[in-house]
Amino acid sequence: MNKRMLFFFFFVFLSLNIPIYAQTSSTTTTVMPSLEFDTSAFPQWAKDLRRAEIVAFGSFPFTLFVATFATDTVRFANNNWDTRYAPWPIRSAGGIEMSTNQRLMTIGAAAAGSILISLADHFIVRYKRNKVERERLNLPGGSPIIIRRPWSETGAEAGVEAPLENGEP
Repeated sequence: MNKRMLFFFFFVFLSLNIPIYAQTSSTTTTVMPSLEFDTSAFPQWAKDLRRAEIVAFGSFPFTLFVATFATDTVRFANNNWDTRYAPWPIRSAGGIEMSTNQRLMTIGAAAAGSILISLADHFIVRYKRNKVERERLNLPGGSPIIIRRPWSETGAEAGVEAPLENGEP
């Protein structure tokens, strides 16, 4: 009987749809902090490292698929095109799986491929960033900029007084 009363109580309580507030509303409004994360405090190398990490881990499933397919294809070719060693899409139900050593080599090749993709992305982004910086500064190709000052400024630094406008020293 207790279970039926408890069920009836919860049924009635939930079916009334009475809003229950945890606290009363206040008249003052609070300003919500920004939900955006400010990355301006981090140095550029830390941002580049984070991007490289994201690209490497993001590309790993794809490189693992390609490395597994390549390993299966090499095994298929080395075993005289025996269908038991065929790659995944055409492998029969009684196919021979990779050994532990072959599987570790496949994972290592996938990790190396992911790192190479990450390095390529890093160099491409770095090249683009440097190109934009050169265009922003209007720098010529790779030659240094030589800044020459007029004689009056260099003479003043050396202790020589520049002549006045009316010709008096």
